[in-house]
Order: sequence, then structure tokens, then C-alpha cells
Amino acid sequence: MEVLHSHKVLDWRILMWFVTVDECMRVIDANGKLLATTELERKEAKNKRKMFSKNTLWLLLAFSSLSASITLAADPDPVQDFCIPNPRFGAIKTPHAMHYILPCKNSSEATTEDFVFSGLKASGNFSDTGLAVVSASPTNFPGLNTLGLSFARADIEVGGINPPHFHPRATELVHVVQGKVYSGFVDSSNRVFARVLEQGEVMVLPKGLVHFMMNVGDEPATLFGSFNSQNPGIQKIPSAVFGAGIDEELLQKAFGLSSKQIGTLRKKFDPKTAR
Repeated sequence: MEVLHSHKVLDWRILMWFVTVDECMRVIDANGKLLATTELERKEAKNKRKMFSKNTLWLLLAFSSLSASITLAADPDPVQDFCIPNPRFGAIKTPHAMHYILPCKNSSEATTEDFVFSGLKASGNFSDTGLAVVSASPTNFPGLNTLGLSFARADIEVGGINPPHFHPRATELVHVVQGKVYSGFVDSSNRVFARVLEQGEVMVLPKGLVHFMMNVGDEPATLFGSFNSQNPGIQKIPSAVFGAGIDEELLQKAFGLSSKQIGTLRKKFDPKTAR
């Protein structure tokens, strides 16, 4: 669907390039030599060859812009003002979308309450790591559907952590509203970008990169995270490695751990294997 909207970045220079190519081929052979005979024709051919080279550059720049615009699009653009999910239908997966699609109900049936969410007033239930998360997505906040957005509230107890994880389909923007949180991410060259964030500070966590958080203050911390996708997805590294049923021998060799140590770790994450 992104490709259907990509015409926005195609400007008149591409059309000019194709016109120029057609004109230049009439006076320049496959090896770039001039085919003109008279002095006037040779002069005209030289000018067209210069224009050909210049417009070739414009074409490359234009297609680079097109490629960038497609890459930056996390979700498809909406084709209507809004799309409140119809509760009578479930999510639909299509081969042309990277995420699920929720069929819309008639726009005349939409209400103000569809665009208001009160679920972030209080924290959620805390996990063993001292983390509580409440998420807002089209499944519990209908007004978000097709708008390419979702967000979450995270509360971290003193000394608690948000384990290393990543979101495969979205960039995250984290805003600290209370407390002090050590937050950061690791890039593809294993370089760590991290520091302590205080109240009011914001950090961006690039799409698909492993990131983490830890409450280093003396009071509970509260953060709000927003995503540029209605279905960012999440994969927690500890669970993915030790709770996914990966062959034990492979894990021993990868981490330099004994069978007993691997077994201890696996018990914490309840390994699952595909059948």
C-alpha cells in the first residue's frame, strides 16, 4: 500500500529525464559517440549529452527519495478519516500488510468514546522484574485503528528493570514522567547508547534495536512510550533465547555454559517448541 502513495515523491524531473533520453538516443550511439554530421548538429548533440548526464543524476536522486519514503513508512496510510473496528469481525491478515487489519464499522456509528482511552490512569500488575505495563492499541482503544500509532504506560519499582527487548515494527519514544531511569539501546555494531533519564526527559529507541530500562532512583518510576505503528510487536531477549526451545547444545556453545546452567535458565522461561 505504501507504493500506491509513493507518487508524491516523483516530480517533473523524472519525466524530463525520459524525454531527454529519447532525444539523446537520436544523436548519440551506444558507445556515447556523436552521430551528428553538421557543425550545428554536433553542437546540439553535445548539449543534449550534457543534459542527459545531469538528468541521470536527478533520476538517481528521485528514486533514492522514493526508496526512503517507502522504508520510513511503518504502517500504510489510512484511506479514510478513521476506522473504528467492527466488533463483529476479527483481525484479517493480508499478504500485502505487515500487520493485521481490523475491518471498520460504519462511520456513522462512531462515538466520542471511541477516541478516548482511560486505561492509563493507573499502573498494571507488576512482574517478577518489577515492571508493570499497560498498553493501548486498537484492540482496547478503537480510535487508534489505521492511524499508525500505539502507546503504553510502564511503571518500574525501585531497582526493577524492563528486560532487554525490541520492537520489530516500530520506533519507540519514551517519556519519563516520574523517577530516574537508566535507559538505552544497542546498535547493530554492539555500541551501547545509554544514560540516566530524569523526569521530563525523552529518549528515542530506533526500530528493531534491543533496548532496556532500570529504575536507579529511590522512588517508583513511571514512563510513557509511544510507537509509530499500531502493532509494534515485542520480543524479549531472555524469553526468546531460553524460553523458545532452542537446542540445548547450541546454547551451551553459544554462551559457554554447562548443561546444568542452561537447564536452570530454561526453567525460568518455560521453553516452548513449535509442533
